[in-house]
Amino acid sequence: MARIHAAAFIHDRGWQAQEFEALLLSPHITAFTEPEAFALTRTLAGESELITLAVHPAHRRRGLARGLLDRWLSASSGPAQTAFLEVASDNDAAIALYQSVGFEQSGLRRAYYVRKPAPAVDAVLMTKTLTRGQ
Repeated sequence: MARIHAAAFIHDRGWQAQEFEALLLSPHITAFTEPEAFALTRTLAGESELITLAVHPAHRRRGLARGLLDRWLSASSGPAQTAFLEVASDNDAAIALYQSVGFEQSGLRRAYYVRKPAPAVDAVLMTKTLTRGQ
């Protein structure tokens, strides 16, 4: 996961293996994986959050991210009523993907993602109401 995350998020600090190991110890964390992609989610108190989704750049545009999202939303539609995530405002491909599965912008965090030496980028908050069987 650390290798894929570092390759996928070149503008941000890649998460270390120890960080993934610590997250995966929580009973509320679920990992959805493919050989060159993964999604980590947290489901708790009727909400499911997409913590991170990463696809290695050499394997993009093959439906991996969409498949991971579908698996997450399907698994979450029973225990959660709402799914949410945040995405960098300059990540047009991810925003389009999230909108294509029904997410809508619900907020904005100004200058949330630090991009040294470039200016910080806003985080777009997105939510989706879940129903059983989605």
